[in-house]
Amino acid sequence: MPADFVLKAMNTAHRALLKLSGGRVGYDAMGMPVLELTTIGRRSGQPRSVMLTAPLHEDGHPVVVASRGGDDTHPAWFLNLRDRPEVEVSIQGGPRTPMTARIVTAQERARMWPQIAGKYANYAGYQKRTDREIPLVVLEPRA
Repeated sequence: MPADFVLKAMNTAHRALLKLSGGRVGYDAMGMPVLELTTIGRRSGQPRSVMLTAPLHEDGHPVVVASRGGDDTHPAWFLNLRDRPEVEVSIQGGPRTPMTARIVTAQERARMWPQIAGKYANYAGYQKRTDREIPLVVLEPRA
């Protein structure tokens, strides 16, 4: 698995591509919409943003995968939202929307995972690389 600095560099490069192309390139990755998720750092208390793909929509709400490329540790953004589920989401360059991140239940995951892994083989490969169950997170508008 790439080191944290490599993952951060990839996110920076993705943002640069979006900016340089005026948003014409980079909001779709392998047929999945790209969104920007902003969490609050669990240790720093500071906003932290990351670009993610949403391979599934559940009742119109994006679902993101905390895969970290099949690493044995959860991504920092997942740990942040697990501790503080109030997030902001910008879908395909749209306005930031306050949302609540909800980690799916075991029953929901059992239904959603085959849909995701069946359509996007990279996620199936990530799950094979790790013993941890890769979490799925639904991003729902705040009530």
